[in-house]
Amino acid sequence: MGGMPLNDMPWWRWRSNVRSALHMISDPVFQQECWLAGVPGFGDVTDAVYRLVEDTWLDNWSAEKYVGTIFRDSQEAALVDVAVLRVLKILHQVGADAPVSTYLEHHAWPEAVRAAREAHVKLATADGDDVDAPPRSLDVLAIYTRTA
Repeated sequence: MGGMPLNDMPWWRWRSNVRSALHMISDPVFQQECWLAGVPGFGDVTDAVYRLVEDTWLDNWSAEKYVGTIFRDSQEAALVDVAVLRVLKILHQVGADAPVSTYLEHHAWPEAVRAAREAHVKLATADGDDVDAPPRSLDVLAIYTRTA
């Protein structure tokens, strides 16, 4: 999120968390090299899902509710909704405390990754970021979302 204009959306901290989660969920190389390898500083799948829905309640209602505050338009919201539904379906099937490998081996995981990638690309492009840069650590995310 190096180029992300953090303050151009009213709820930019929430957007940052959603983007971080989508970015991690959308990157299979990251998942292998960081999550599966247990590299500290990036959390795990459950942490990413939590960042995706924690403040937004996207597990209870549509991202459309946040157009103009977290999301720029209905297209961003629709892509986020698809990604959230795919990821939550897997979470509910395997359990929140399942090991990373259980998520990655789930038959529906590739579709969740694809949906997260579509949402990640849309949001990152709108924010002027490199969509192919590796996900940043949670410490870096905390620096970006620190109160000014």
